[in-house]
Amino acid sequence: VWFGGNKIISGTFQVGQLMSFITYITQILMSLMMLSMTIMTFSRAEASSERILEVLNTEVDIIDSPAAKGRNIFVKKGTLTFENVSFKYHPDSAEYVLKNINLTIKAGQTQAIIGATGSAKTTLVELIPRLYDVSQGRILVDEVDVRDYTLENLRAAICLVLQQNELFSGTIAENLRWGNPNASDEDIINAAKDAQADDFIMSFPKKYETILGQSGVNVSGGQKQRMCLARAILRKPVILILDDSTSAVDTATEAKIRKSFSSHLRDTTIIIIAQRISSIQLADNIVILHDGEIIGSGTHDELMKTNPVYQEIYYSQELKEPAGI
Repeated sequence: VWFGGNKIISGTFQVGQLMSFITYITQILMSLMMLSMTIMTFSRAEASSERILEVLNTEVDIIDSPAAKGRNIFVKKGTLTFENVSFKYHPDSAEYVLKNINLTIKAGQTQAIIGATGSAKTTLVELIPRLYDVSQGRILVDEVDVRDYTLENLRAAICLVLQQNELFSGTIAENLRWGNPNASDEDIINAAKDAQADDFIMSFPKKYETILGQSGVNVSGGQKQRMCLARAILRKPVILILDDSTSAVDTATEAKIRKSFSSHLRDTTIIIIAQRISSIQLADNIVILHDGEIIGSGTHDELMKTNPVYQEIYYSQELKEPAGI
């Protein structure tokens, strides 16, 4: 522009020539910038593709054993036995997350697990459907090692309801049918009633045909948990695992849900992980986990008499002081 301006002033250069020169130079610079951006994009894409392929090419380490495929057995009763079970997430880890767990849960029994955050409660129940495999010992379902079932047969009999569950885009009825695709409308309504979800579902203008947003963004946390419970009930599992799945539900509603379990899931083995003692008081057996170890086991009344940790949890929640303190 400087040199071109001087030439225009001296009469040796045209204004149009200078503008053409600037336009062409700008186009060349833009092309070079686009080329450099393309080169940078390719280098980023190469690094990203390596990471994606690393995940896609990772071999699954929890698979069906040849013996399991040959036997093709099914879970029928739901009796659970933990025999000297220890677990760590990585084989080279020095510390075990679970240590020498011995526990028997009879078919149709309600087993509760309580403990501080980080005591490996969730890890313990995730070993049952083989989301992880034990490092030592074994877990038996109906006196058969879980590794001797095919994953399909084992997980078909187990339903795991977590504190944070997923709802999908679609109607409420479609979401509940994930538990049982062949369920009738009557089955869906009965399951929703058992989970104390029918009342709020019927309050919606379109009732069971109400459209849910992705992850159930248009319902509350408690409503979402109750719909996930209804989905689990609809499946009629042999073993039902509830991992703090009523944390967003009030105590009165939770009591009604427990009552429906005792009526309509009488033959189902139920494992409850909870933080509130009111949720597990009526369980057949309560286990206290601390730092991956069982430090107490028994009914509510037995633990109140013998276990200081359980007493401390109870009094802290009931806002009462222990006798003599």
